[in-house]
Amino acid sequence: MKSPSAWSVPPTDASLPVAIEVLRRVPISRAAVARRLKLSPGSLSRLSAPLLEGGLLREVGEHNDGRVGRPTRLLDVDIDAKHFVGMKLRENEIIAARTNLRGEIQNHRTLAITDRSPEVVVGQIAGLAADLGEGLQIDGIGLGIGGLIRDRQYVVDAKFLGWTELPLAKLVGAATGIPTLVDNDLVAFTEYEHWFGEGREDDRFAVVTLGVGTGFGLVANGAIVTGKDYGIGLVGHWPLDPAGPVCYAGHRGCATSVLNSDSIARHVSAALGRTVGYEEALDLAEAGDPAARRVADDGGRGLGRLLAAICNLTLPERIIIAGEGVRLASVAEDAVREGLALDRDPRASTPPIVLGTKDNVDWCRGAAVLAIQAFVHGKLPAVAAAGS
Repeated sequence: MKSPSAWSVPPTDASLPVAIEVLRRVPISRAAVARRLKLSPGSLSRLSAPLLEGGLLREVGEHNDGRVGRPTRLLDVDIDAKHFVGMKLRENEIIAARTNLRGEIQNHRTLAITDRSPEVVVGQIAGLAADLGEGLQIDGIGLGIGGLIRDRQYVVDAKFLGWTELPLAKLVGAATGIPTLVDNDLVAFTEYEHWFGEGREDDRFAVVTLGVGTGFGLVANGAIVTGKDYGIGLVGHWPLDPAGPVCYAGHRGCATSVLNSDSIARHVSAALGRTVGYEEALDLAEAGDPAARRVADDGGRGLGRLLAAICNLTLPERIIIAGEGVRLASVAEDAVREGLALDRDPRASTPPIVLGTKDNVDWCRGAAVLAIQAFVHGKLPAVAAAGS
């Protein structure tokens, strides 16, 4: 008799935390699960038994902690039994990836956006989902987009696409027949880091993203911190240099004017008298060009001051820096340290700072996690029929 696949028998409310803990931690011992959830061995056995019988959990391998006695069997989830699609929508392209139940990328595609009208983009999204899901059942779609999002369903304002008050999740769900959620792309990326990434062991951590904008995500008490203004890009106007350049909103020396990749490229171009891109500007800084080096170090010092403010205000256990512009943190590493020291008490310890990838495909994992989380909690939205 074929055993049921993962999540074909939904966990109860009581056993759901056990299932999620195993899903998030990769193969893990019963003792570790009990310790993390503050459960007695007996309670864990009672809660995990139906999950094992139902096929949601499975025993894999053995673990020996060095103590006397038989090794314990490790618990895991059949992560490849379910499939999800995550997409990041940018100004001129859609990056899409298919993942398993743990957000691991199995395949990905990129498609240029030549017409930003919602109906055309929704059609492109549906085509990508069909392509990535060929021969498989896709259990959910997650969309990450820079802008204001409401209820993981509506795009309130996405200026770079010219969209306002668009029921994007409903439109995509109707076009694909697959439950769909949408959220701010930084929220989605932070959710991935929380569930499966660098922050999965931390109760409190921060995410800083660098690129065409500066973003900030925070997990505290094991949950992401959001609000109705999330998506405006508020941290982009955090003051970093009172003598710095002025941003488009008239703020002097804010993150937008000091850290954004287009700002750095523009400042280096002005100094050199010719147009250079962001990556070339950093190449020149590494090669020792005085003007590029000054601009990069100003940016690095500003980044350090932003990290110091985050440390002072939120006391994170870890800071993750990612995004297309993440290379600045390594090119200007000494300046980042200098900026951190400027605004920190010398007695304060600096949490681990992790430099992530600049690959946009990895942002698709965050979008997929929106759907994974809803699926695991049994809260995927209903799919409306096309045209309804």
